[in-house]
Amino acid sequence: MNEKNDNNKGLLVTIIISITFYFLLRNFSFLLESAAYLLSVLFPFLFGGAIAFVLNIPMKTFEKKFKMKRMFAFLLTLFLFCAVIFLVMFIVIPELISTVNSLITQIPKAFYTAQSWFEELDDTLPAMITVTESLDINWNKISEEAVNLLQSAGSGILNSTFSIVSGIANAVLTFFVGFTFSIYALFQKEKLSIQVQKILYAFFTEKRSERMIEIGRLTSDTFGHFLSGQCVEAMILGMMFFISMSIFRLPYALLTGVVIAVTALIPVFGAFIGLVIGSFLIVMVSPVQALGFIVLFFVLQQIEGNLIYPRVVGGSVGLPSIWVLAAVTIGGKLFGVAGMFLFIPVCSVLYALFREYVLDKLERKGILKNKGILITSVDKSVEKAE
Repeated sequence: MNEKNDNNKGLLVTIIISITFYFLLRNFSFLLESAAYLLSVLFPFLFGGAIAFVLNIPMKTFEKKFKMKRMFAFLLTLFLFCAVIFLVMFIVIPELISTVNSLITQIPKAFYTAQSWFEELDDTLPAMITVTESLDINWNKISEEAVNLLQSAGSGILNSTFSIVSGIANAVLTFFVGFTFSIYALFQKEKLSIQVQKILYAFFTEKRSERMIEIGRLTSDTFGHFLSGQCVEAMILGMMFFISMSIFRLPYALLTGVVIAVTALIPVFGAFIGLVIGSFLIVMVSPVQALGFIVLFFVLQQIEGNLIYPRVVGGSVGLPSIWVLAAVTIGGKLFGVAGMFLFIPVCSVLYALFREYVLDKLERKGILKNKGILITSVDKSVEKAE
């Protein structure tokens, strides 16, 4: 009788799952639109949570190591972040102004070069006029099309202006709501943690709730270590470029170092954005020096990519060097820059959980006890490599 009831329950569950799956397939586009709308509504709070997570890393250090009160720790953290942003802007903006001024001074040279080119073109102009007359081109129709194109472009620019203004207003509102939410989250983080744990224990078993809390702590620690390591790596790379460019007397050493340090926050490939910007700036001064900067970039990039990044960032998240490169490559292919940034800590969490699962399987099978010396030596060598 019990077996019959179990079969009926299994059949009922299968029917419910099949109906649900069919409904999801039939309304897939509606579900995507609903998910996008829900994400847009929740985005300010998700953004605020991300701000709170980033600010909590130094704030937690001030609270634990320096025994500071939460208010003072928050104010000091906020001051340091604003100081870093102000310092970067204080360095970048004057350099950009001087760069623009140098470009302006080079415009007359470019004008005289273009003028000499047009003077040389006068010699071949009669022949070109003869060729164009033989092509039977309807210039009136072309001019009408050009006028229509300009009119449509003007209306498009007007619509784009309204879109930009509304987009800026929405961005400011999102930032204000998110930042306010982050302040509440930072000052009530213990209370929020207790509330989440109560919800887990209310809806799941004790064992499963403890496991979910353990995974959440592992994820939080991994992301925190990743952000810290990424910032340290970016600072090291920026200093390497500043010092090496100063030694070789390349122009814009400070500006290029700061730009590369900022763009290097994007894992592995972010420094290439600094390469484009630095090359553009230096080529205006000297194409030969720009070529030297490109060579210097690839030399430092090899040092950073093979030695510094895997050890600083890979070591901080507990992920071996080979998997750091794999995580960045796969994440970039799937989700672009965001994927590059997020896949390293995500893969680190999955790596730690899978490694724990494998060791637990080996222990249950008795392999760790029967061949403990081999497994232990391999395990220690892996820990050293990490």
